[in-house]
Amino acid sequence: MDEAKLEKYSSAITLSDMEIFVFPGLMYSLVLADIMSPIIWRWREEDCFAKLGGKDSYKKLMRLKQFIMDEYEFNLDLETWGLTDRNVELKRFEKFISPEDIAKSNALFGYHGDEYYFDVDIRKHFGLDKYDSDIIPYWKTETVEAMDAFRLKEGYKTGAGECVSLAALYAAAAFVVCQIPFEDIYMILTPLHSQNFIDIKDGVLTNNRRLVTKTMWFNGTEISNKAQRALRNEQVTIVARNSGYVHCFYDEATMDKNSYEKFNSLLGSYLSEKCTLLTLANFLRFKSDYQPYFQFCCDGCRGGEKFAPAEVLFHYEHGSNFRIADEKFERLIAEIADQDILISKMPDRMCCKQLVQFLEYEELDVRRQSDWLAVKDYLGPFVPEVDKLLSELADFLHIEAKLPKPDKKYINGLPIKLSVDMSREEVIDYLHSIRKNNETVELAFYAYRDMESCRWEPFVKAAVERNPVSLEAARSMQENEVYQWLSDMPNESIYNGKRLAQPDEVANYKTGDGLEKAFVLSNILLNRFPDKGVEIVSSGDNVVVNPPGYRFDSHKGLAGKIKIEENNRISIST
Repeated sequence: MDEAKLEKYSSAITLSDMEIFVFPGLMYSLVLADIMSPIIWRWREEDCFAKLGGKDSYKKLMRLKQFIMDEYEFNLDLETWGLTDRNVELKRFEKFISPEDIAKSNALFGYHGDEYYFDVDIRKHFGLDKYDSDIIPYWKTETVEAMDAFRLKEGYKTGAGECVSLAALYAAAAFVVCQIPFEDIYMILTPLHSQNFIDIKDGVLTNNRRLVTKTMWFNGTEISNKAQRALRNEQVTIVARNSGYVHCFYDEATMDKNSYEKFNSLLGSYLSEKCTLLTLANFLRFKSDYQPYFQFCCDGCRGGEKFAPAEVLFHYEHGSNFRIADEKFERLIAEIADQDILISKMPDRMCCKQLVQFLEYEELDVRRQSDWLAVKDYLGPFVPEVDKLLSELADFLHIEAKLPKPDKKYINGLPIKLSVDMSREEVIDYLHSIRKNNETVELAFYAYRDMESCRWEPFVKAAVERNPVSLEAARSMQENEVYQWLSDMPNESIYNGKRLAQPDEVANYKTGDGLEKAFVLSNILLNRFPDKGVEIVSSGDNVVVNPPGYRFDSHKGLAGKIKIEENNRISIST
């Protein structure tokens, strides 16, 4: 492989945040790797999903949310995959993208976000503030196997993963388990977050382990406000789907133009809602300072029309299972003490229902600034800062996501056409059939770690250049102690078949096949003695690292000779 290709293909092995930003096709490569994994296909057999066999995809998706919340933690330990040097990483990618552009869009290279993120000190929130030198953490994305293996790591009772890993997992499971058409799943990446938009009903966003429906998006709760943070305040760097990607910095896009236009329309509709009694109540829940200027009325409640100050109703709502202005509003009213219910309208407060009726009758939309003057005349006598309220209400009801500009050169490749009726074996066979004509699919097999059908150079390069955890774990050990440490580990890989874990996966989870352990030892030896080189000789079930001739047992059935010389020059023979 030439140097540029080797950099990209080895990035499909390590899948750091930085690598995905530079090589955006890798995002869907990881999704495809998870789709090929037997782990997610086994979920179909879980009782909770087997019982939903005849149900629609939406019901399955809602059940998937609870399954993922039960089975996976959100991991924000930035040092899970060790530390690297900022300048080394910038040097790696300077031929692909400028350091200045990287700094604008990556949290580990100077990105702070817009004014909102400065206000909440987002770098401190994510633990990035302590990395103020050139030493920074690897922010690596995990395959589903690596996510599941967190159960083996001290301090974890379930699987785990960071946001990009969870987004890839959700996308794969939405297709495999919920049988949502592959083309209806869009991935959205920002500098500090990754999520999916699923085109089902009014749209669903995945957000780490959670799902956010359009109704939830506008409910005014703290959880929903946090879910909105990325799309409200960050530039979207990558949008990806089965037909390709659009990147904020690259002039060429591999997604077809019609698909990108459709996505813009779908997301725009999801992020915008008209002012109804329900959304007005949600806004007042979110912006409680305005509650003293409003009242709610209920027709036919407890013997006739009744009224209540907004802040009183929200006080009752806080301890109730029912919500203001939804289909169970009357049941909330029934919980209110008699002294807090009024039989007459308060003349100094705007009635929420009356305001909504006025907007409907006059065909006014608070999302349009051109309509504000008429609304101000109506609402002004009740609200002192009516301009501020209208601005904040419009902002609550409508978000303009900062998507990559559509003026790209669209280089349409071969779309990936997976059917929900396919079996796992049919999916893998199909992907094999198109991999030579679709680089995202080809890279998926590297992310999948299929060492039977992939070239070894990318895996080896990644193993000896980007695995600092194993180096740190063995720092105080002598050479023979490193061998004993590895030998004492269970001889079981986290990957099935002829697929291999990287050294840091072995070190983190303290388990690995003999061939994987050989790479751990080689990584450590090369780091200590860079001018000596090592050779890994695998005969299928027996693996030897020379020098010094340490032997491991392997069940992978992979044979060959891998020689790594000074400056990590790699040669492979079989």
